[in-house]
Amino acid sequence: MGGIGMPWYEESFGEDYLLVYKHRSRRRADREIEAVVRWLQLKQGTSLLDLCCGTGRHSIPLHRHGFCVTGVDLSPVLLQVAEEEAEGLDISFHQGDMRDLPFQDNQFDGLVNLFTSFGYFADDRENERVLREIARVVKPGGRFVIDYLNHAVVKEGLVPQSERMEEEVVIREKRWTEEGFVKKEIEVEDNEGKRRYLERVKLYTREQMETMMTAAGLVIEKVKGDFDSSDYAEATSPRMIFTGSVKG
Repeated sequence: MGGIGMPWYEESFGEDYLLVYKHRSRRRADREIEAVVRWLQLKQGTSLLDLCCGTGRHSIPLHRHGFCVTGVDLSPVLLQVAEEEAEGLDISFHQGDMRDLPFQDNQFDGLVNLFTSFGYFADDRENERVLREIARVVKPGGRFVIDYLNHAVVKEGLVPQSERMEEEVVIREKRWTEEGFVKKEIEVEDNEGKRRYLERVKLYTREQMETMMTAAGLVIEKVKGDFDSSDYAEATSPRMIFTGSVKG
């Protein structure tokens, strides 16, 4: 694994991440954005922040739907890919920490946070900071969509280990829950040797998320269980997707 004391989210989102998550296609992102656009209820031309934008999988289709999109991510590797993929498009990408966003108060009309890009920090107060930053940078009355995992289904359906090949590279993954987190150890093996990474996401319940979001100034309107717009059901929904607005 990486450097001494290096947080997992600073180590894991590099070149190997692009290979490990290669199966997350842009076509799938396009379908997800169709639902996100319906939930946002924003007009074309309004400003939208893609928080933890990664390679821009969602930023690009949001732009094509007519939004003025800004993407922010901590990983310079993923941001470089995003800029290459969005070449020629009017999308602005920035490097930044989700706990201390490099934007002004009330800068955006809306915000999306997709693909379980929340719950990265061991201390609940740090995750709460993220929610307060969302409320800070989005205008009062502005819209948000936060796409988070469903803790119950994750626990029930966790595959303990798997192995696959991508471009002649072996990818081994171990998954488990521990002390309120879902954890994944990823081993990547190629002709240069083995590299290991750890991913860790806090397992919040719906009630815990709602309490934190309300305290941060986010008004929840609906909780969806998938991108087909099904209502959230704890026992069966693959996702826990919060839609709503920033308190006015």
